[in-house]
Amino acid sequence: MTVLVTGANGFIGNALCQVLVEKGYTVIGALRKQSYQKKQSPTFVVVGDISHQTDWTHALANVDIVIHLAARVHVMKERATKPLDLYREVNAKGTLNLAKQAVKAGVKRFIFASSIKVLGEERDTPYTHKDKAKPADDYALSKWEAEQGLQQIVLNQGMDLVILRFPLVYGQGVKANFLRLMQWVDKGIPLPLKAVNNARSLLYLGNLVDAIHFCCQHPKAGGNIFLISDGEDFSTAELIQHIGHHMQSPARLFSISPKLLNRGLALLGRRAEARRLLGSLIVDNHSICATLNWHPPYSLAEGLANTIADYKNT
Repeated sequence: MTVLVTGANGFIGNALCQVLVEKGYTVIGALRKQSYQKKQSPTFVVVGDISHQTDWTHALANVDIVIHLAARVHVMKERATKPLDLYREVNAKGTLNLAKQAVKAGVKRFIFASSIKVLGEERDTPYTHKDKAKPADDYALSKWEAEQGLQQIVLNQGMDLVILRFPLVYGQGVKANFLRLMQWVDKGIPLPLKAVNNARSLLYLGNLVDAIHFCCQHPKAGGNIFLISDGEDFSTAELIQHIGHHMQSPARLFSISPKLLNRGLALLGRRAEARRLLGSLIVDNHSICATLNWHPPYSLAEGLANTIADYKNT
């Protein structure tokens, strides 16, 4: 089969393209600019910026499956005056434009990378595929609007829809918050997180790529919304300790009340970072495991070992 992967040059897209090529798929990687092309990538097509006006005609020719990863991602230091408009243009309107053109092109299955944040944040009980959406920020709202629009577009159109919601993804080449955690531990920086007793789900890149591959070829995948995780939950303190173990650089943790930490980060305008470090976010992946007989091929320990080995070698 021929698969179109949007965001093919990204952290997830690049790894996914390589695995699909190895599995025997014909892979077309959609890129914004020619300069983003990587030597190890498969066949590519340049589509420009993603919006409600993007022309996907050339990219969709003879494509059986679309895997839509490209998005305007969460921006920690937002400078836009109307960020919701920007999220909507790319993540909602841009996605729906692609889906409409995919239907016309005869695409058989559309796999959409959404986010667990569609269901909300900071809950002590696990999120399941039966939970109602409660998007808590502009990014999550744009993903939710895309999900709703996609479900309407595919009605009676002969194109299967698979929606994947997942938490923070880590793995070889990870950036942002997870990279920062590894750097802190690597440098031996003392961290006031020993008393944090939350629970968070993560998703290793290798597990995500494997789950997407299952969704490409499994006959029961269509028409489902799946939550994906490694299936192992840890507190922030435990995660940092595991990172230190695999780095052979023991984490230097000390205790400050999580309430005080939360207040301090809020005063510094870092509420989002406080939620990630101190809050709980648990993902129940039972539905995809039961429906597709999928199980994460990598444990959290294996995922961390691979991620840290890559970090050490770069």
